[in-house]
Amino acid sequence: GQKVRVKGKGQQGPGGTGDLLVEVSIQSHPFFERDGDNIRIHLPVTFDEAALGATVEVPTVHGEKVRIKVPAGTSSGRVLRLKGHGIRRKNSQGDMLVVINVHVPKELNDDALAAVKAYAEATAGTDPRKDLDSKAAL
Repeated sequence: GQKVRVKGKGQQGPGGTGDLLVEVSIQSHPFFERDGDNIRIHLPVTFDEAALGATVEVPTVHGEKVRIKVPAGTSSGRVLRLKGHGIRRKNSQGDMLVVINVHVPKELNDDALAAVKAYAEATAGTDPRKDLDSKAAL
């Protein structure tokens, strides 16, 4: 909605050359989301990348690719910040906010299925929902 005036670049008239008025509009993008001067993306990672940690490459809104470290033990929904890779203004820069989405495959081959079953057995007794009732109490 911002309007920018460019003096002397408008239509010629009897009083001289007019000014060009440009109204700025920003369209949504299927991958990048704007959040003020920050850019938010959703990054799919594999279970092993989230569990063990990894360094992955992500595209920026400026057409560059940057590497980001996904720490070991990262869960879906965690937000990692890349400083200075958001909207660039004259006196400031926004950040890129990378939302981690752990991708779970719909089908597993026999080796992967056996590995997941072994993992389930090795972590039996671990309950990520054990305090859920106390958090939900009104």
